[in-house]
Amino acid sequence: MIFGDMAPGEAEGAILAHSIKLGPTTFKKGRILSAADVVQLIEAGVNRIVAARLEPTDVAEDEAAAELARALAGPGLRLGEPFTGRANLFAEADGVLVYDRARLDAINLVDEALTVATLAPFETVSARQMVATVKVIPFAAPRAALDRTVALARTGGPLVTLRPFRAHKVALVATRLPGTKESVLDKTRGVLSDRLKSMGSELVSEVRIEHDEGAIAAAVQQALARGLSPVLVIGASAITDRRDVVPAGIAAAGGRILHFGMPVDPGNLMLLAEVEDAPVLGLPGCARSPKLNGFDWVLARLLAGIPVTREDVMRMGSGGLLKEIATRPQPRAGNEKSAAPEKPSAPRIAALVLAAGRSSRMGAANKLLAEVEGRPMVARVVDAALASDTRPVIVVTGHEAEEVRAALSGRDVQFVHNPDYADGLSTSLRAGLAALPGDIAAALICLGDMPDVGAAHIGRLAAAFDPEESRTICVPTFGGKQGNPVLWGAEWFPEMRKLKGDVGAKHLIGEHADAVCEVPMPDEATLRDIDTPEEMALRRAK
Repeated sequence: MIFGDMAPGEAEGAILAHSIKLGPTTFKKGRILSAADVVQLIEAGVNRIVAARLEPTDVAEDEAAAELARALAGPGLRLGEPFTGRANLFAEADGVLVYDRARLDAINLVDEALTVATLAPFETVSARQMVATVKVIPFAAPRAALDRTVALARTGGPLVTLRPFRAHKVALVATRLPGTKESVLDKTRGVLSDRLKSMGSELVSEVRIEHDEGAIAAAVQQALARGLSPVLVIGASAITDRRDVVPAGIAAAGGRILHFGMPVDPGNLMLLAEVEDAPVLGLPGCARSPKLNGFDWVLARLLAGIPVTREDVMRMGSGGLLKEIATRPQPRAGNEKSAAPEKPSAPRIAALVLAAGRSSRMGAANKLLAEVEGRPMVARVVDAALASDTRPVIVVTGHEAEEVRAALSGRDVQFVHNPDYADGLSTSLRAGLAALPGDIAAALICLGDMPDVGAAHIGRLAAAFDPEESRTICVPTFGGKQGNPVLWGAEWFPEMRKLKGDVGAKHLIGEHADAVCEVPMPDEATLRDIDTPEEMALRRAK
């Protein structure tokens, strides 16, 4: 890659390395300079710029990031659309993240241009959570280095995989001593039941028995005879030795003690055992609390179908200090139910489909109900949103509301009616924004008369959205022209709610250029709406 200072006249096709403001216009970092851009730079009196020009041995940043991410992704993971040299991997279900750390390190040691970052190994993750990201540091990666990293990712099977949680029916054996309060046992059951539900399993049996070796053995055997697994045993008194009452009872049930203790705090006094290949866990006292502890790490693996050996437990010391200490306050302080830091999930993006207009230029017919390739035009727009990760999908109705609802029958959408639709587009926009849940990070404003916008176009816009990098207004472009739909970060909702008349939020794009991210599209679908019978005829003729 050639990088450095150059005259604008030499820069056509080059990638701008730093943003440049030209009056009301801003050329953003990463812009591929067109002939028209070069003319504008020269006319603005810009003499020199810093830019990059790719060579034949280079792979453009988005292409390189996507190629490596595809090679990394194993079962249970989904690749997001690449943008600015970044391609993210997301979990498709709740489960446990598994990867080969040695190969991951080997990939990151190949070349400084190519980086892979993941969550911690065996992290418990939620559906749609980001679990890994590939970032190309400059504007391109050397083809030779990319080929080496891809080969490493593919050697020995998929490098990063998700092991989804499997539904288990779990048994709890709780012992008691004279003076043990039933309320304590009730709370313990509730906490453990909630833990299991969060991982897709169910606590279907609880027995409360004396703190006695024989009683424990009988209770464990009965649970296993019912096909319940794993069996959790929590003693009224903490286990202090592998020959203590709880491990002795498990052994009397025909069990084998695999390991006692773990290098995780809280959670040190956990017992790992098995009876006829079924896992049996002697729980540490901290399992009575919803706060994160070492038992959670073992339980998550077991519920995801990942065997846990004594060596696995003994290797959990790295990162195993979970206890709150004065020098490291925890996010859960003051909130006992929050057992871990916030997970790096994808921001929640909603789709608002504006379908309230009278389509007066089309004549007597409602254009949104006109069929395009066998589906009503508005249904094509809604289906594209549903095929993407945007949720919820909210349809704003107005003119012929019942007919529009009927055209979308059976689809997982929410409807909000705009009784003031005759007063213009702004009223539908306000109605849609008012229906958004409070945790929405951004909203994609879709027009119901753009039948060729697909899930891939929406995915590119969602990938570009990044409040931390001030990319909060994402606008699709093709051939230098801006189109629709536009993705708006939640910070712009208050201004959008102030709009009046038959206008959308387009003027805000010009007023807030620093927050605008232009997202190149592969075709002109984002420029094409249908307003007249002639345009409909041309579309149907394709």
